[in-house]
Amino acid sequence: METSLNGDRALQTIGFASSAFSPSLPTMNLLEYQAKDLFRQVGIPVLPSQRIDRPQDIKHLTVPYPIVLKSQVYAGGRAKAGGIRFVENTIDAVAAAQTLFNLQIHRQLPAALLAEAKYTSAQELYLAVVLDQTQGRPVLLGSAKGGVNVELNSQHMKQVVVDQDFSAFYARRLGVLMGVQGDLIRQVSHVVERMYRLFMQCDLDWVEINPLAVGKDGAVMALDGKVAINDDALGRHAELAKLRFFGTAERVPNLAADRLAPVPQSVSPSPLPTAETITPEGMRLVELGGSIGILCNGAGLVMATLDMVMQAEGTPAFALNVGSDGLLMSLPLEKRIALGLDAIQHRSDIKVVLLNLLYGEVERHGVGAAIAPFLQRRDGLRCPIILRWSGMAKDAVEFPTDSNLHVFEDLDEAIAKAVALAYPAVVRNAR
Repeated sequence: METSLNGDRALQTIGFASSAFSPSLPTMNLLEYQAKDLFRQVGIPVLPSQRIDRPQDIKHLTVPYPIVLKSQVYAGGRAKAGGIRFVENTIDAVAAAQTLFNLQIHRQLPAALLAEAKYTSAQELYLAVVLDQTQGRPVLLGSAKGGVNVELNSQHMKQVVVDQDFSAFYARRLGVLMGVQGDLIRQVSHVVERMYRLFMQCDLDWVEINPLAVGKDGAVMALDGKVAINDDALGRHAELAKLRFFGTAERVPNLAADRLAPVPQSVSPSPLPTAETITPEGMRLVELGGSIGILCNGAGLVMATLDMVMQAEGTPAFALNVGSDGLLMSLPLEKRIALGLDAIQHRSDIKVVLLNLLYGEVERHGVGAAIAPFLQRRDGLRCPIILRWSGMAKDAVEFPTDSNLHVFEDLDEAIAKAVALAYPAVVRNAR
């Protein structure tokens, strides 16, 4: 029932769950303030907060100072981009709000900010409930090392498959695997139970809290959250369908009421990116110093792939996620793959590129076309590409014919091939 993330099944589970907002893909993300409104309704602890639609709204703020102002955009990396500001008084808050409303984060301007009480944490955890498409089962994920660097701490990620009717046992089991102790197990279990309730009640693909902060008094608080709704379920949840685009709903509707949220006339949707506004230079690579480049479409998929490559005695050169950043997810998968490969084309430290990707029916036709230009280059990087294909049979997709392209459906085989090509002398000596 429970494992650490070192198996193919875990990869498929969290890789699918890491899909994020896109009008063209079957998963819809909510913004932070929308997700937290849902958290509040099911009893997940969140801080006092208020949506800010214009800088002058700060003067009517009901949240006590000091506060944090957060830009509400689909793109990730808000803190590093300056999209989160701590302020102590109204004058500083108005000035910060004016700055944030005019600050582009990956070419997105916010239509609103979230003003939230400041919170000091002693520990940060990661929690998620995701859908394993292959098994048709929910999976609980948790790590004692949450926060912005969760992708670099894959060895701490634990999972519990909900293989029977859900009970508090599953939530408590996850807490035990994560290594939390004492009363913190009870609090983590309480939050996981509420996350699972929300997951089932709204037909979600993914609900995540990162971080779940533990205060100095031992109380827990959801400081940031992500919710992904399957488009196929929106017909059963009209109240959630109104949240499809940022700014189209005045507030998150009450889950207990079968009614639509009013649509304001004064708030326009946040501008969505296009293929022309994203460049390879904007891709966010995590540098690791090895010889095997890793490109995946999902944050969890990246973590687990790194874990498995290192277990196979390979050394990753970098990790690149083209699947869970809100900006990238506005593009088709083939465009994201092409951008990722363009971002690494001039590197000299890479011996092999490992693409571990999960696909659906609507994505299968453009994948081969995205890889072909990289294989045909006569300048820059030319190295083998190991493509792990999951989601459809290989014969359902047309791949380029090239000696440098190796396609696998089994992840263990794909990683073994990548390590063998990156370190041929080591592999021969081992035999």
